[in-house]
Amino acid sequence: MTENLEYYKVFYYVAKLGSLTAAAGELSVSQPAVSQALKQLEKALNTRLFVRSSKGIRLTSEGQVLYEHVKEGYEQLMLGEKKLRSMLQLDSGEVRIGASDMTLKYYLLPLLEKYHEKYPGVKVMVTNAPTPETLNLLRQGKIDFGVVSTPFTQIHGMSMMPVRQIEDVFVGGRKFMQYKNRMLDLQELERLPIISLEGETSTGRYLSEFLLQNGVKLHPEFELATSDMIVQFALRNLGIGSVVRDFAREYLEDGRLFELRFNKIIPKRQICVVTDEKTFISGAAKALLEMVSPM
Repeated sequence: MTENLEYYKVFYYVAKLGSLTAAAGELSVSQPAVSQALKQLEKALNTRLFVRSSKGIRLTSEGQVLYEHVKEGYEQLMLGEKKLRSMLQLDSGEVRIGASDMTLKYYLLPLLEKYHEKYPGVKVMVTNAPTPETLNLLRQGKIDFGVVSTPFTQIHGMSMMPVRQIEDVFVGGRKFMQYKNRMLDLQELERLPIISLEGETSTGRYLSEFLLQNGVKLHPEFELATSDMIVQFALRNLGIGSVVRDFAREYLEDGRLFELRFNKIIPKRQICVVTDEKTFISGAAKALLEMVSPM
């Protein structure tokens, strides 16, 4: 194969337009330069590619075979450049994010709404998973960044940006009104029917460790898949729900649920945006990260 791919570009336009003059105009070069490029290509391939006729210039049978392949390759290159320009201008592209139910609903979703208004052509893919799984996806390079809640073990090469505070609370309904407006010992939780998240989550691990440090070990009555469902169980007086305050805020404000108060405050946590230095971040993802404001 000839090493000068520019010859193939000239060949493509001459064959496509059927004219040396038209090809020269398209390429913004002189007609002699076009003729010379074709001669060099024919010399390198040791065959005639064009013949002149009364109607101008046309391909030989060998030239036609070559053109079918050059046409496909060159037009794919042009299509690739077009798509790349579109991605760089954020008319298209893709963002891959990992987030839990809580970080998605109470931080990421409003941000994605603004981002989509600004860049409607960018495809956003969100993998919904607990913090440990999200961090694993980030290490594997399967997402551009994660939106997770503390605590989590930060790995070398991983950067985190706190973006919002969250607060863990225990909430109850009318069946447990005797506990409202009382200052409780944390130990009293052991005697109450607790509703908590199932599986390995940063929220569950954080509360368990905090309570164990204060001599309390919970044995939940119900373990559920989502915090929204915990709130629904608490509304039906099936127990005391352990949730991040945001999930119960509506019901706390209208009085259908109340928050249990303790003589020892549960420390607040943070929602963090986490990136990995080893993960290539697309232009579309960088544009979204630029909309993130640290605490």
